Amino acid sequence: MISRSARRCLATAAQSDSKSFSKTLLLPKTPFPLWTDPQKSEVPFRLKTSERLYNWQYQNAKGHIFVLQDGPPYANGNLHMGHALNKILKDIINRYYVLQGRKVHYVPGWDCHGLPIENKALQDLGVIHQDLQPNYIREAAKSVAENEMEKQRQEFQELGIMANWERSGTYRTLDHEYEIRQLRVFQEMVDKGLIYRHYRPVHYSPSSRSALAEAELTHRDHNSNAVYVLFRLTVDSVPDILRRTIGDRNADVMVWTTTPWTLTANMGIAVHPDLEYSILQRTNGDGMVIVCQDRKDALHDILGETEELCTIQGSHLLGAEYHSLFLTSSRHKIIPSDHVTPTSGTGLVHCAPAHGAEDYLAFRTLGLLDSADSIICHVDRDGAYSEKIVNTVGAELGRELVGLDVLEEGSKSVVRYLQKTGTLAKQEKFQHQYPYDWKTGKPVIVTATSQWFANLDKIKDDALSALQNVAFFPPVSRTRLESFVRSRSEWCISRQRVWGVPIPWLHHLPSDRAFLDTRTLEHILPILEKKGVAYWWDGPVDEFVPDHLRREVASESSGSRNSTEAEAGRDVAEEWRKGTDTMDVWFDSGTAWTLLRDAGVRSASGAFADVCLEGSDQHRGWFQSLLLTATAASGDGLQQSAPGQESAARPYATLITHGMVLDEDGRKMSKSEGNVISPMVIVKGGQNKDKEPAYGADVLRFWVASCDYWRDMSLGPTVLAQAAEAVRKLRNSARFILGNIGDVDARTDFRRVEDLSEMSIADRYVMHELYELESTATVAYANYEFPRVVTALTKFANITLSSFYFDITKDTLYADSINSPQRRAVVTVLEQVLKTMTPVMAPITPHLAEEIAYTLQGSVGEKGEGLSYFTNPWHPLDLKWRNEDVKKEMDALLVVRNGVLGLLENARRDKNLRNSLEADIEIHLPPSGHTTHDLLVKNAEFLKTLFIVSNVKLVTENSVEPTKVIWLYEGSVGQDLRCVVKPASLGKCPRCWTFSRRPEDRLCPRCDAVIQVISKSNSS
Repeated sequence: MISRSARRCLATAAQSDSKSFSKTLLLPKTPFPLWTDPQKSEVPFRLKTSERLYNWQYQNAKGHIFVLQDGPPYANGNLHMGHALNKILKDIINRYYVLQGRKVHYVPGWDCHGLPIENKALQDLGVIHQDLQPNYIREAAKSVAENEMEKQRQEFQELGIMANWERSGTYRTLDHEYEIRQLRVFQEMVDKGLIYRHYRPVHYSPSSRSALAEAELTHRDHNSNAVYVLFRLTVDSVPDILRRTIGDRNADVMVWTTTPWTLTANMGIAVHPDLEYSILQRTNGDGMVIVCQDRKDALHDILGETEELCTIQGSHLLGAEYHSLFLTSSRHKIIPSDHVTPTSGTGLVHCAPAHGAEDYLAFRTLGLLDSADSIICHVDRDGAYSEKIVNTVGAELGRELVGLDVLEEGSKSVVRYLQKTGTLAKQEKFQHQYPYDWKTGKPVIVTATSQWFANLDKIKDDALSALQNVAFFPPVSRTRLESFVRSRSEWCISRQRVWGVPIPWLHHLPSDRAFLDTRTLEHILPILEKKGVAYWWDGPVDEFVPDHLRREVASESSGSRNSTEAEAGRDVAEEWRKGTDTMDVWFDSGTAWTLLRDAGVRSASGAFADVCLEGSDQHRGWFQSLLLTATAASGDGLQQSAPGQESAARPYATLITHGMVLDEDGRKMSKSEGNVISPMVIVKGGQNKDKEPAYGADVLRFWVASCDYWRDMSLGPTVLAQAAEAVRKLRNSARFILGNIGDVDARTDFRRVEDLSEMSIADRYVMHELYELESTATVAYANYEFPRVVTALTKFANITLSSFYFDITKDTLYADSINSPQRRAVVTVLEQVLKTMTPVMAPITPHLAEEIAYTLQGSVGEKGEGLSYFTNPWHPLDLKWRNEDVKKEMDALLVVRNGVLGLLENARRDKNLRNSLEADIEIHLPPSGHTTHDLLVKNAEFLKTLFIVSNVKLVTENSVEPTKVIWLYEGSVGQDLRCVVKPASLGKCPRCWTFSRRPEDRLCPRCDAVIQVISKSNSS
């Protein structure tokens, strides 16, 4: 594999002194570097292996389409490790399918609406929400989102993510076309009666100033100020069975609550009709108190010494009235409810329907809530007591409470009032799980507001049915998503934000009615489609009120159905208002499946997308909203389930879940802790390159692939250094091969070994192991088990190649004749190893794969020119290379090798030899017919190569010849063999350094023959 001029030089050198023999060796030569600078080894290939590759494969790939739907990250801030983990995992999958010849459809997106972007806009403007008109906030928020997306787009490209990163190849939830598709899905849900408006308690975030859905909550340990409170029964209202016991004496019922601030909105006390309640006489003369009998002992420390006068069923307490804690003239009743239990509290539950879902349902079931005015609620949008509280607690206390944060000073003020009035039995700190706003990290409250809801009870069965045909990885994540879907009955989809997609409803002020129906949307949506969704905020209201609605309302108000159109249109601007609610951002991103539907893209699986991959938190977020909106809009061509079953919408065929990236100590990364690791610092390096070196994208990608990503994973300097070393070893393997298989011209003329019989057992063993590597990798990639690929790849590169095959074949590669059968066999194997290893590593380390391909092609032209390596399909090895018999024999020989290497190491430790070539090996064989005997005899010529020694002699007990040597080491290998290591008996060859030269010769026989070939070639 060397040129004629080089051969002439080698021949001339061979005739000079012994030092010049080194010039006749075929030493490795390649421009491929071991140590890399990402600016030279990655950046030049970036465009070719990312954007240009994506466009090429989409136009040219002939295989079935593979669709990976991108869950849009929030367009807010620089990329963090969660972003990098997510996009790299997706890219590994996409690149694998490109190598399989599939056409990959992948459109990166961004989630552009909602609170964080709105807050960032306000922060940049240096103002608060109330100081600006909404249209200014929207303009600023859009600008922020656009800027943040551009920043993230550039950083995603630094990770080597294959996609069309032009605007036309990505999506944004603020795009006009996207918003219209979203509103059309909303319209379909309205058509099916799934959308309704209701005044009821919802989770509300004062820090976001908006209602939240369950998916936007996270639960944390929280210390609440819990209180035991006494309510005084009104004697004239109690049932006869109770009056016979208490007479005219004072009697209280005691409740326990962790939300003292809601006591101002108390509308009743609930008991369970079937529970037993104790009437207790306090021995200190403070009257009687009623609690659940099962809770009596647990409440002893609070009640003090008591005497149980009698017990009654909860049903006998129903209808009894009690005085308000704040206005004695106000009375409320004891009501029945099944949500009362004897496991905590007092067995009597304070009910504030405005601030508790169970309280609300209990009152609604009993018909106690006729309208929104029936509910006592005096909490404003800031989470503070409003002016309405005066009506409930009186002017004096009301003035003190107005404007106070209900979770902080408001709650404390209520407790102080209870202490003052003697109705507080006890106050205590109570730690429990409490809902927090997922975005702001602040606690939320439950309070009644008018919101828009989606009815999930009507579609959850279909959604769960759809999940039966979805594969989950890891499999346990199925249970989590199904339980979330099963537990939800409605979805609060309205938000009180400025920046978002509007819910296009109309408010008729005189009747205080909300209008949102099919006919109204049929009028409104074409206007928005033509003039832009933002026109909802800016356009005049009379343009959005359809004629039929004007006539309907005018007819009702006048009592006549003969009103003229002119009369119907009178004072529209004064009588009508456009709704100001925006849609939940989960509804925004949840309609991303319409991108595929409207583009006519459909996975071969029947679902729209083959794969959706996001973090585990998306079980309560995007995974749900994608499923629920698709299910709600089913019937428009979505995948049908098996015959005989109901249709089941499947936006995805497979759901993959990844965990979170923690720091090296297993802690959550946060700026306050100072333990945040930026993916861009990993790729490009920090300010101090010694402490934060530029590892490049491939090292980060290799770390991602090596992790059990379905669990939380730790990242830090030590882990990154280990990943970098692993990638360096892969490079070293590629570099060794590239240096030994010759350049393009040499490989063109090279005669590869086709006949397996011409290969040594080591050659065939390595090919078997290569086949196993490829088989493991293809199965692991298909099953999304990337750590298995990394483990198999690194084991093959480090153990099979570096520690074994490379080591034992260097002598053949460097010192044999260029066309010797043994060298041709080794080079054939090395060439195939590189040809197969490269696609195995390529999805994980694409830049390394491109660099290998560039070097193989002769390093001609600019690195970014030409087609990507990935345009070549992955051709699997022929089954002929799989040979379990060869593996079994080689494993047995490796056992012998390990024993010999141990003896050689003993000699090296005692400084009797420096190099294993200075030794001869003598193996004492077991009797003929023994498996090991036959194996060693069959591979006798190969053993010196296997052990990397100068000579190996196989002897039987009858053929042992006594010899005198200056040192000797011997030991047993298993129960059958005895091995002896002793000094080499022949002289050192100055060319190959093996001790195989007879005293009378200048070179060993092998090297002498090679020099003669070179000389003959030169002379011809």
